Amino acid sequence: MPEIKKLLVANRGEISLRIMRTAREMGIATVAVFSEADRLSPHVMYADEAICLGPAPSSESYLLGDKIIRMAKELGVDAIHPGYGFLSENENFARLVAESGIVFVGPSPESIRVMGSKLAAKQAVAKYNIPLVPGTEEAISDLGEAKKRALEIGYPILIKASAGGGGKGMRVVDNEGEFEEQMQRAVSEAKSAFGDGAVFIEKFITSPRHIEIQVLGDQHGNVVHLFERECSIQRRHQKVIEEAPSAVVSEEMRSAMGKAAVGVAKACDYYGAGTVEFIVDDKLNFYFLEMNTRLQVEHPVTEMITGKDLVREQLKIASGMPLDFKQEDLKINGHAVEVRVYAEDPKNNFLPDIGTLETYKRPQGPGIRVDDGFEEGMTIPIYYDPMIAKLITHAANRESAIDRMLRAIDDYKISGIQTTLDFCKFALTHEAFRSGNFDTKFVENYFSPAVLEPSFESKELELLAALAVEFFTNSEPKSNSQNKKSADTAWRKRLN
Repeated sequence: MPEIKKLLVANRGEISLRIMRTAREMGIATVAVFSEADRLSPHVMYADEAICLGPAPSSESYLLGDKIIRMAKELGVDAIHPGYGFLSENENFARLVAESGIVFVGPSPESIRVMGSKLAAKQAVAKYNIPLVPGTEEAISDLGEAKKRALEIGYPILIKASAGGGGKGMRVVDNEGEFEEQMQRAVSEAKSAFGDGAVFIEKFITSPRHIEIQVLGDQHGNVVHLFERECSIQRRHQKVIEEAPSAVVSEEMRSAMGKAAVGVAKACDYYGAGTVEFIVDDKLNFYFLEMNTRLQVEHPVTEMITGKDLVREQLKIASGMPLDFKQEDLKINGHAVEVRVYAEDPKNNFLPDIGTLETYKRPQGPGIRVDDGFEEGMTIPIYYDPMIAKLITHAANRESAIDRMLRAIDDYKISGIQTTLDFCKFALTHEAFRSGNFDTKFVENYFSPAVLEPSFESKELELLAALAVEFFTNSEPKSNSQNKKSADTAWRKRLN
């Protein structure tokens, strides 16, 4: 079996750092890659060696698979870890890495191919009796036939791109009258985004929850699941808050979902770390959605409740080692919550708010973990996903984990850009979240920019007005700093 002595991480930022830290613990030398925009990034400074791939755009740097492999060979690299995003689910890249004699830290190219197509994935798992959302079993292009099938399934229905992801090539159709237009839009968007216009039809699940199961498989046929993650708080079909375990999953449901997830992995002879995603309806019926054949952004919450280092397990599996634990050895320990800290403005439809981290102070204390890839004074590049960090808390139970997260959010000091921290605090304190009674429409149902505006009682507004009058009309003018101190003291006395 191959021994990994030198690892190249074909990624950037926080996930690159996170992978290299585990590699260093295992005595593995690391190689970072970077674009010109990331030349001074912490992941570059942390690695034993670093190589520049090219200009800032991903297409000229992080997506240059051939160049990454060539440089890896020149540096005597034993293995390449793709992280997530970029080339992590690229079947061709995984195959080229293996053909070059370098270990790909991930599943086989065939597993990536099968699970990369939603239709192929459905067909692969069918023999394992895994619950599937009612819908077509093949791509459909004939408009008349598509309308007929939609009527059989029953509106509302969902038109989805087979090669899709991130909400692209996806259209909800409420009635037959709008079917034709939405079908054409879905096909057009799928072609534009993925170069593949294949679409299929599914029953649209109203009030859905997004719950996923972490799986690990070795190259000897052993597969286990590491319980579920609740990922229903989303904007633009992308997750913002995750937790493990879910507030609504019973032991019986957890066992059934875990068994189904293991079946999905076995359906494609999966090895490595992967995630099986399920959609859950308002009656807690679950249906297979897709499999992500890589490490997930939200993997830390699973690590916190299981005590397993998923990157360490990935590297061991890639080296040919069997899993050294069984399903019955895994237990849930407490509760973990993760919020994604994006450089986005929640008051402006979560649009990216790129700028410089003028202030950047991480929260600290028991049960708090920050996975990030920036330091104070750095600029958030416009070329990549605007995530600054992942903030994770762990505690004995869900309520304590949420309370710890709220404290950590208050202690996280970021200035110079807008972030999603205020939105996350709003969500975590909302009754729907605290009760566990929420779904993927949380933002649509409960959030508006106005909820993030400061609110004052009438007496507080009167006091602010009085302070303002005093500030501007005082007969004995003071320096600005003195006035500010006086107003601040009066305000603090009023609140205390």
